[in-house]
Amino acid sequence: MRGQIWFAAVRPQGKLEGVWALPKGLIDDGEQPAETAIREGYEETGVRGRLLRKLGDTRYVYTWQGERVLKIVSFFLARARSGRIGTLPLGMEREIAEARWLPLADAGRLLAYRGEREMAGKALKALANEPL
Repeated sequence: MRGQIWFAAVRPQGKLEGVWALPKGLIDDGEQPAETAIREGYEETGVRGRLLRKLGDTRYVYTWQGERVLKIVSFFLARARSGRIGTLPLGMEREIAEARWLPLADAGRLLAYRGEREMAGKALKALANEPL
C-alpha cells in the first residue's frame, strides 16, 4: 500500500508457516558487521540493500552440546536498492523456506522473536521522519 513502510522477512527452513524472522547470519572472515548485514539480507531475501544505520544489538544465551553460549546479534537498517523478494541465490533454499515483504507497522505481532520485534520498533522510530 502506498505510504506504508515494508520490511523483508524470512521464514527459515523447518519453521511453521507464519514464523517470521529478520535476515541474519555469521560474519565471514575479514568482513565487517555492516557488510555481513547487507550480504545476508541479499542471500536470504533476494533484495540488495543500501545501509542506512545500525539499529542495535540483541543478546541471548542458549545451550549447545551442553555448553551455555552467549550470542550477540547486530541489526542494521537498510533501504532496498534492487532485486526481487523471494528470488534467492542458488542454494539458499536449504536455509530459507520463504521471503516476503511485510508491513513494518505489523512487525510487533508478526516477528517470532522478542529482540527482533524490538529492532522493528527502533526501525519505525528511525524512519518516522524520513520521506518514503
